[in-house]
Amino acid sequence: MRSFWTKLNKPFLVLAPMYDVTDFVFREIISEIAKPDVLFTEFVNTDALFSKGKDKALRDLEFSTKQHPIVAQIWGTNSDTFNKAAKLIRKLGFDGIDINMGCPERAVVKNGAGAALIKNPKLAKELIDTVRKGAGNLPLSIKTRIGYNKIITDEWISFLLEQKLDALTIHGRTAINKSNGKANWGEIGKAVKLRDKISPKTIIIGNGDIKSYKDAVEKHKKYNVDGVMIGRGVFLNPWVFDKTTNSIKHTKEDSIKLLLEHTKLYEDKWGSSKNFDVMKKFFKVYVRDFKGSNEIRQKLMMCKNYNQVEKVVI
Repeated sequence: MRSFWTKLNKPFLVLAPMYDVTDFVFREIISEIAKPDVLFTEFVNTDALFSKGKDKALRDLEFSTKQHPIVAQIWGTNSDTFNKAAKLIRKLGFDGIDINMGCPERAVVKNGAGAALIKNPKLAKELIDTVRKGAGNLPLSIKTRIGYNKIITDEWISFLLEQKLDALTIHGRTAINKSNGKANWGEIGKAVKLRDKISPKTIIIGNGDIKSYKDAVEKHKKYNVDGVMIGRGVFLNPWVFDKTTNSIKHTKEDSIKLLLEHTKLYEDKWGSSKNFDVMKKFFKVYVRDFKGSNEIRQKLMMCKNYNQVEKVVI
């Protein structure tokens, strides 16, 4: 079966997987206003999917028909639950499955997962192989970085390419750098050249510091990446994935309307089962760069539901 990755027009745009950000509701909102070519879920721990707390983990794998193509991202170190998770994700109807080998957060790497796998190729291969067995024909991809505490693009990316992945997303920073400093797109370009030699069919997606469709096109032309993943850029502009009107400056009214739509959908979807404080991290996305935005945002941070938010901004 032909991978959906190969059917995308280049350069395609991807919404990065971000914990407590790219949930069902946010993906739904983004899909309505300026849908990326590909969406990723939040990263889901494979052990959690088969534990007493599985209900929350399963909720993170909810998606709607409008969110296709959508990729489920998983993390962990347990081969058994990775295999089970791959089978579950295939059964749920996802378009692809992605292994997180790039998260630099301490809670993740201290367990040997995420970016820590850069230092453990043996386990990385074991997880790739077991996911491939469970996923069947589902396209397999990996999101990673150019190194852990130093740049090792040649060694690490070559190893991953030897696994003949369907797609590989490369964040142009080491794990130690997290989101600090400037993303090293030269190393991402190097990865593309390695791909051409080792695994020509693997799709390469560049990630780091992309803030507009124009930026994405420039990176595609300069470094020959097939696609570009945008993460923090969506916080600066929720319409960042709009390829036709990306240069249009949206008004305060546009942003307020979107804030209310997001908040209403969030409350309707999660009710009291999910902490409203998580919604508050989105306030700065919509309420910024206009007169009085700081004052409004401070008032919004005191809100506990949609009705209170509406009273503040209307």
